Amino acid sequence: MTNATEEKDDKAIIYEYIKGDQRALEFLVKRYLRPIYSFVYRNIGDVEAAEDVTQEVFVKVWKNIRKFDLNKDFKPWIFQIAKNASIDYLRKRKTIPFSRFENSHGQNALTETLAQEGPGILENLNTKTEFEKAIGGLPEKDKNLMQLRHSQGMSFKEIAQKMNLSINTIKSQYRRTIKNLQKKATK
Repeated sequence: MTNATEEKDDKAIIYEYIKGDQRALEFLVKRYLRPIYSFVYRNIGDVEAAEDVTQEVFVKVWKNIRKFDLNKDFKPWIFQIAKNASIDYLRKRKTIPFSRFENSHGQNALTETLAQEGPGILENLNTKTEFEKAIGGLPEKDKNLMQLRHSQGMSFKEIAQKMNLSINTIKSQYRRTIKNLQKKATK
């Protein structure tokens, strides 16, 4: 693309594409790739997913650009496509990773609170035998997690490294296990 193309507004470039200049769409993709990726990433919070959704946005643009109303601005149109694609992705996934709640220092108040909230059920167990009995009916991975955390006193970070899982996965698993133990105790 020439400098003259780079100076053209989006509508002129779209008009060129509709008239048959395939390079015009290429230029629009280059112009909007970073802003759209950044927007999608801020909405989704996952690098790989943001790349996939960004690609999906440009496929939708390519499929629908001939329907674009040249009396309107292109930028809000493409960002609306990106917004809708991000929402669709999040709906399909249905879960929001706990890592989305991390601050700039990597601390996650939500997971820390959830993970530390539940041990009350274990505080009432006075002996190792009572502890072993309480976790006895748990699935092996949950039992292993509880033993590492309470018998060996390992941190969530240490457990995550030992089990080769993310710290958020360990915290979630721990929280679910505590809830299961609480349910059993109230039966």
